[in-house]
Amino acid sequence: MNRFKYLAIFAVVGICFAVTAPKMEAQVTINIGVPPECPYGYYDYSPYTCAPWGYYGPEWFTGGVFIGAGPWYHGPDHFQGYVNNSYDPQRGYKGPAPKVGEKPEPSKRPDKVANFKGNEARDGRGHVVAAKKR
Repeated sequence: MNRFKYLAIFAVVGICFAVTAPKMEAQVTINIGVPPECPYGYYDYSPYTCAPWGYYGPEWFTGGVFIGAGPWYHGPDHFQGYVNNSYDPQRGYKGPAPKVGEKPEPSKRPDKVANFKGNEARDGRGHVVAAKKR
């Protein structure tokens, strides 16, 4: 009987602690900072390095300003834009690319890529999407 009495007391004390324990809520904060300042836009994946002229099609620019990609995207909800992924380092591109903070060359307006050869459609968040008719 003594054992049962102690077991009952421990059970009641354990229940009291469980009921009165403060509730903790998980909080996750992600701070992505400011987008990189790249003359022709930046890749839509980390580490968000600057993309070369010709990677993004003209629909990615408004008044010569890049509308963003990845976490800094600020275009329309159902946006689709073309990229030329032959300029993507993940696909083997090893050519020149501008550095953060460089200014665009006057002869290479980002919104006027002559003879743009987009071969992949994406939304502003880096997802490949079905190409819409041009």
